[in-house]
Amino acid sequence: MRAKYVNPFTDFGFKKIFGEEASKPLLIDFLNALLPPENQIKNLSFKNTEQLGFLKNDRKAIYDIYCESQTGEKFIVELQKAQQNFFIERTIFYSTFPIREQAEQGPWDFRLKAVYCIGILDFTFEDYDNEMEGRDWKHEIKLKDQNGKVFYDKLTYIYLEMPNFSKKENELKTRLDQWLYFIKYLEDFQNIPQIFRNEVVFTKAFKKAELAKFNQAEMDSYEYSLKVFRDLHNTYDFAVERALSEGLAKGIEQGLQEGISQGIEQGISQGIEQGIEQGISQGIEQGIEQGISQGIEQGLQEGISQGQMQAKVEMAKSAKSMNMPIVDIAKLTGLSVEEIDKL
Repeated sequence: MRAKYVNPFTDFGFKKIFGEEASKPLLIDFLNALLPPENQIKNLSFKNTEQLGFLKNDRKAIYDIYCESQTGEKFIVELQKAQQNFFIERTIFYSTFPIREQAEQGPWDFRLKAVYCIGILDFTFEDYDNEMEGRDWKHEIKLKDQNGKVFYDKLTYIYLEMPNFSKKENELKTRLDQWLYFIKYLEDFQNIPQIFRNEVVFTKAFKKAELAKFNQAEMDSYEYSLKVFRDLHNTYDFAVERALSEGLAKGIEQGLQEGISQGIEQGISQGIEQGIEQGISQGIEQGIEQGISQGIEQGLQEGISQGQMQAKVEMAKSAKSMNMPIVDIAKLTGLSVEEIDKL
């Protein structure tokens, strides 16, 4: 089925909904749903990112937004549709722009405005070696001392992990819930959901996102942006799949080596202990010297045999937990199918 609405995770779609002058009411509504009560936005203006002179291509989907709160306080929001590669480093790097731009010519007391860095992620932190734990869809990060106390409260990073947001329409309780539901499923909608039909802001958002209203130039730009988005995802998915495959093979090999090594070491230790005990017992009957000698020799042989068998069993358990076919496990370890079934 052909999509009716723009994909908001493309650079073009993101800008269409949140990055144009006509989108300001939508952006204010979204940010106010996300920001704390003391920083509710009354007015905002976009910074011309082309004047920054750094990584022009990356800055397409990054907006420095200068805000005035309802109490007259000035602060800065950096909104971005975060890219996958080195995304934590990227967000830290880009957060320095709105900080440095506050520097004034001449005498200056270094008093800074608050900065919020908001990243809308179409991927999860679990994709990056569990850099952040948990299945939460919202992460709010500040500079803190090791005791957990906030060290500096004017720099806040907010990450929204969209794949982890799983609420259904009847579970949406807050304005932020509604916005995240809109962003995550917009491209899949064929009709405006009931919950949005009487909401003026969302009605405007759906109208801006409707592909049928795009002119040819806008449609061409969107198609190109969509192609780039899909290519990046395909490349990333292939890299993840390849890494998992290589990691599995390496893990089996390393596990086999470690299992054999540990098994032999443990077997020898147990064999020596068992050999000494058996040797002493035999030594009482046949002579202490002969008994200890034979006991140690026999213990070593039994220990090595036990260690090798234990290594095979541990390797079979690991392979079985990875859902490797039992026939292949039998070939790999030398154990019988019946023995493997009993593990």
